[in-house]
Amino acid sequence: MKESYTDIDEYIKDLKAAIAENDQCANHHYNLAQALLSKRDFIGAEECLLNAVRNSPRMAEAYVQLGGICLQRGDLEGCLRYNEEAANCRPKYAVPLSNIAFVYIQQGKPDKAISYLTKALDWSPNFIQARNELATAYYMKGNFSGCEAACRKIIDQEPTFAPAWNNLALALFDLERYDEAIAACDKAIELGFDVQEGFLAELAPHREKNS
Repeated sequence: MKESYTDIDEYIKDLKAAIAENDQCANHHYNLAQALLSKRDFIGAEECLLNAVRNSPRMAEAYVQLGGICLQRGDLEGCLRYNEEAANCRPKYAVPLSNIAFVYIQQGKPDKAISYLTKALDWSPNFIQARNELATAYYMKGNFSGCEAACRKIIDQEPTFAPAWNNLALALFDLERYDEAIAACDKAIELGFDVQEGFLAELAPHREKNS
């Protein structure tokens, strides 16, 4: 195979040829899956990832990708199962821990989510997505001050991360700091976040007071 490719189809063709010569190379199966995912061929990618873990049962990255495919088709339990397998393979790998927490958030289980997110952030303190999920979990529990603190840590690290501004606006609103909530909401919108219409409606009377 060449060292670099500009044509994804040529890359896929060469990977398939390499696999035909040696179908026990987990890395080739994984790389082919990545290429197929870039073309949104989820079925083909899933088959390649399953081949990868058959040949290398502790390939945590492949389990994470399998979980992502499950999530894409709405299978939360499958996503949870594969990410748990990834975490078992590599306990200090923050990504599957964050993904497990995401599933628990979707299932309305913020306490379980917080447990996994705390571990993820222990291993990867600058993992923005995990910290944003932590903010969401705190908000779900009614810990608005905790949500605010998590959001501000994200914004200090990455000021243009729009979801953190949205979560911050929600927390500030529930803390009855309406002017700050409006400013945070406007920043989220400025950065391209699609703020829920219901929340904008709740903010509207407070905007009118300031007009």
